[in-house]
Amino acid sequence: MFKSDVLVIGAGGAGLTAAIHAKESGADVVVLTKEYPTRSQTCMAQGGINAALGNNGKDSVEDHIANTLKSAHSMANEEAVRHLCENGPDALRWLDRLGVCFSRTKDSKIAQRSLGGASSPRACYAQDYTGLKILHTLYDKCLSLGIEILNEKFLLDLIVHEGRVSGARVLDIRSGEVHLYEAKSIILATGGYSRIYDKYSTNSSASTGDGIAVALRAGVKVKDMAFVQFHPTGLKKSSILISESARGAGGYLLNSKMERFVDELLPRDEVARAIQVQIENGSDVFLDIRHLGEKFIDEELPQERKLAKLYENVDPVSELIPIKPVAHYTMGGIEVDMKSSTNIDGLYAAGECANHGVHGANRLGGNSLLELIVFGKEAGKNAALYAKNNDYNGHNISNKDLDISHESELNFYDIKEEIGNIFYNNVGIKRSELKLRQVQDRLQVIRSQLDLMGIVDDTKEYNTNKVEFLEFLNMLVVCEQVVAEALKIKVSCGAHYRVD
Repeated sequence: MFKSDVLVIGAGGAGLTAAIHAKESGADVVVLTKEYPTRSQTCMAQGGINAALGNNGKDSVEDHIANTLKSAHSMANEEAVRHLCENGPDALRWLDRLGVCFSRTKDSKIAQRSLGGASSPRACYAQDYTGLKILHTLYDKCLSLGIEILNEKFLLDLIVHEGRVSGARVLDIRSGEVHLYEAKSIILATGGYSRIYDKYSTNSSASTGDGIAVALRAGVKVKDMAFVQFHPTGLKKSSILISESARGAGGYLLNSKMERFVDELLPRDEVARAIQVQIENGSDVFLDIRHLGEKFIDEELPQERKLAKLYENVDPVSELIPIKPVAHYTMGGIEVDMKSSTNIDGLYAAGECANHGVHGANRLGGNSLLELIVFGKEAGKNAALYAKNNDYNGHNISNKDLDISHESELNFYDIKEEIGNIFYNNVGIKRSELKLRQVQDRLQVIRSQLDLMGIVDDTKEYNTNKVEFLEFLNMLVVCEQVVAEALKIKVSCGAHYRVD
């Protein structure tokens, strides 16, 4: 049995921010992560982090609020949006003090660029490695504070006793042992679920919605699960993300006739649909940044050039980049209040796994990194306060073995790929009642066949087959929730676009 005041599950930007603030509030903090902190999805947020600093033109907090609400299609919580935007400048100053190496203007202010849906250049950036630089800086800060970070720990269950969280049951991937972690409060920061779209996602293979699935099984409320944002510019062959910073810098979207067919800086849902229409009409779609010049690209967009060369074998200095829209960010998640608290006492959530109500039906580009910092802080401070005022609640905590079938009549890897395909085509950029019903029926069949699926590897240590099967089970829970909520929304709004 492992004990801590605050247990943080997830070591991306939200988890590490929460851990720092909880530690600085006097709590004993332990962080668990399925992979390693520096591999967290935060590192893929390339374009920038929003804050109304006005360093590159006129801007205001009120403009930031208005842009966020408009992008959200009036489905965001205005109080939460106001809190997010009003705390943006302080969040940036905090990151600056920690040592994030932001790009600078000629007068040494933090540089800002335009992203889609913004009325002014608002996204503070570090070349096109913004999330990576923030993540590494947060990780360094955690190490300097002596925060214990335990890698390769897979969350299995939350232990809830009399409406209050008591701890978590966790698989140690290295040893294959199941361990219990008791805590006075727990913060879920496990990331999003867009990997349910399999190869049609910009996210890492670890973005399987584990925290949300575990929370659902524990009776935690979720919200807006149908809203999945498709990024307009994933590389055509690999779905690797080409940052919105490329369009923010002046990149064009072209069809096969070399025509610009959409305002590149509209909100992401509108741009993604415009691209999808071109593809459905038989056209290829390209991102063109050739006119920006090699010097600018190497100084401001070095990662995008590397990715295009590596995964598409094109050099954007002289060639067009083939692209397609792919699943990128999940607006839905664990329902939390302004304190990042869930409906279970002592349980908090932050980051992409949480739903603070700031994104509504479509997230404004540049707000995801800001959300990690602003609400990660709230989660850390409030979890530490809860732990200070409450003792351990582990009256009925007991361990149990992890029982996984070794039946393999059906290959779950094949079914996972099938789900990704049907979700991209039927629960993707465009949706209809008929297609959603068909997907729901197929998911019901898959659930009825789970007894025919299992793992073939009986190795105890580092059993990736076991971990991937557990991820598959979590993804199935999330998929069912996404479709169920999508069927309830009879109108088009943001990322949920009904063709019927």
